[in-house]
Amino acid sequence: MEICADVLIVIDLQNGVCCSEEHLFGLEQLLSTVNERISSYRKLNKPIIFVQHCDEDFVHGEEPWAIHAGLDVQAQDLLIEKIHANSFYRTNLKEVLDQLNVNSIEFCGAQTEYCMDATIKFAHGLGYKNYMVPNATSTLNNTFMSAEETVHFYEKMWKHRYLTFIE
Repeated sequence: MEICADVLIVIDLQNGVCCSEEHLFGLEQLLSTVNERISSYRKLNKPIIFVQHCDEDFVHGEEPWAIHAGLDVQAQDLLIEKIHANSFYRTNLKEVLDQLNVNSIEFCGAQTEYCMDATIKFAHGLGYKNYMVPNATSTLNNTFMSAEETVHFYEKMWKHRYLTFIE
């Protein structure tokens, strides 16, 4: 049987993140991977939480704020809005996870070095058992590394420290 955590959290796969001036690295493959994970959770009737960033560039209800249309979002899914890279900061995410009796979390989403990294490390610090499938995160090129190098760097750092990869 395929490994699934207690909950799947999809972070910031919003129009304004996925498709700004440039697209996230490997966007189509990322969306496919995330939808495969969503499907696995749906088959087991496990909860899925979509986290959306909100600020002056990502205004609630506007196009950049909306979750990418390529993702399978359904009415029963939970939505959390955040204002910081860390999805737990000034949100009700911890309370929602407590209500769902969550001990383990699978993460996917964007951007690798910002919101994904901050949330994964914070969840680890709270004592959650964290999981991810390889390449279930993406980002943009930066002045130090390509997006592909950034994803590889962070996945290598997270592995066996902050999360376990489902392979």
